[in-house]
Amino acid sequence: MLKTSKHKFRLIIASTIIMSLLAIFYSTQGAAGPVKELGTNISPAQQISIDQIDHTAWDQLLKKYVDDQGQVNYQALKASANDLKILDSYLSHLSSASTTKESALEAQLAFWINAYNAVTVKAILAVYPTTSIRNHTAAAIGFNIWKDVKLIVGGQPVSLEDIEHKILRKMGEPRIHFAIVCASIGCPRLLNEAYIGDKLNAQLTTNAQVFFAQQDKFHVDVKSKTAYLSPILDWFKTDFGKTSSDQLKTIAPYVPENARDLISTGNVKIAYLDYDWGINDQKSSK
Repeated sequence: MLKTSKHKFRLIIASTIIMSLLAIFYSTQGAAGPVKELGTNISPAQQISIDQIDHTAWDQLLKKYVDDQGQVNYQALKASANDLKILDSYLSHLSSASTTKESALEAQLAFWINAYNAVTVKAILAVYPTTSIRNHTAAAIGFNIWKDVKLIVGGQPVSLEDIEHKILRKMGEPRIHFAIVCASIGCPRLLNEAYIGDKLNAQLTTNAQVFFAQQDKFHVDVKSKTAYLSPILDWFKTDFGKTSSDQLKTIAPYVPENARDLISTGNVKIAYLDYDWGINDQKSSK
């Protein structure tokens, strides 16, 4: 009886070790290292205001490799040594931004949205081909793109989680959730142009309208007075208002006209749609 118990215990320990090793293996497959630190450590004397950051290089890459639906041609971008260098150079340019020098709020928002999206694309390229970012977001053991890939900005490393939760969300602009893209179909489309301060409001408005025009992200049932929302509106509901009524009124200007009156009342039942974690890849969408 004692020998049987010891044997079972050893089997449990062995199984636990194997599962842990498999978690590490699958979370780092194709990770080319994996990539963890991006950009360059720039001395404070050489850092510039965020207002002075030039997003032209990122804009050109987006126009070349992202279609109107926000799908990315990862395969072609990964095959272009020259454009990969341009992406790396852009990330290094972002590193030169000072987080303490005065700059316009619109420029700050555009900077961090672009940084989030560019880092995500770079991180996906490092693990590509892949079917989902969730293949590389280990919960406990192993590589996690959202936590482990860090861009140096103003001498400090910031992760994707840092950019989203500690920087962008604190700026009080809920439309960021229709602009930052985690390489998934359930995300908003990756806009095929860089965000810039002078155009930011129009860009955020347009992308929010496009987001809510998609049936898999938003639709209403007028008869039952039910609004079916993307889980993004559930995960970050407090960014849109304190109550469900406030949250609905916040998104009302961006939903299709035939749903606007119903949403504006705030007197609507809410249900949440499924989220598609499939990669936003032009190759897989064909």
